[in-house]
Amino acid sequence: MMNKNLTLLAHLEQLESELKQNQLWSNKQPTTEQLNSQTPFAADVMPFENWLQFIFIPRFKHMLSSNAQLPTNMSITPMAEISFGSQYQELVSTLQNIDSLVQE
Repeated sequence: MMNKNLTLLAHLEQLESELKQNQLWSNKQPTTEQLNSQTPFAADVMPFENWLQFIFIPRFKHMLSSNAQLPTNMSITPMAEISFGSQYQELVSTLQNIDSLVQE
């Protein structure tokens, strides 16, 4: 289990790096309202890359560091394919790796 968590953490770091390399990393903090969106991927209030940066990555890192129960049925890849298409295939691949590890 610990090895899986370390691998997931490495993929999260890779995802962060890829977002920055592709200039999809934002310096503008979302509002509290945006962060509290109940819509999947906060799609009603922010772009997918902002959801990754401000919600998914921090929450997932917190779950890993606190040894919290990880979701067992997670599928971010389809949203990544819709949002990024073939333009950011490396981001889609990284998210696919995260999905696969979580579902193991």
